[in-house]
Amino acid sequence: MNNATNILNYNNSQLLEYKAICAALQEIISENLIEAESKIWHGHPVWFLDGNPIVGYSKEKKGIRLMFWSGASFQEDALNVRGKKFKDASIFYNAVSEIDEAHLKRWLEKSKEIQWDYKNIVKRKGVLERLH
Repeated sequence: MNNATNILNYNNSQLLEYKAICAALQEIISENLIEAESKIWHGHPVWFLDGNPIVGYSKEKKGIRLMFWSGASFQEDALNVRGKKFKDASIFYNAVSEIDEAHLKRWLEKSKEIQWDYKNIVKRKGVLERLH
């Protein structure tokens, strides 16, 4: 199976409302990160630029979590779930109507410009460096 099929299978495995959220997120992300590679990584869809994870989503108890690996540096109030250890930030969705496409497109643009180097975090023993 190819990566797009794997992501489609992930989306289709969700409950009806979550399936719609996942499908909308996949479409918007794929249209706005055309240079990114997407695949199922650690069990959920993730998009990468040059091997560095940028954005992904996953089903959690609170809903569908959209996470930006470098999102804490975006200075966006709506990305209000912050990681404790790294530079990630997230938002949860429980209905497709909660997705603000303008916000999401802005965050995707920022995700191209503002990146922390997760690809080499193991080599650097857990230390993150900002990419330029």
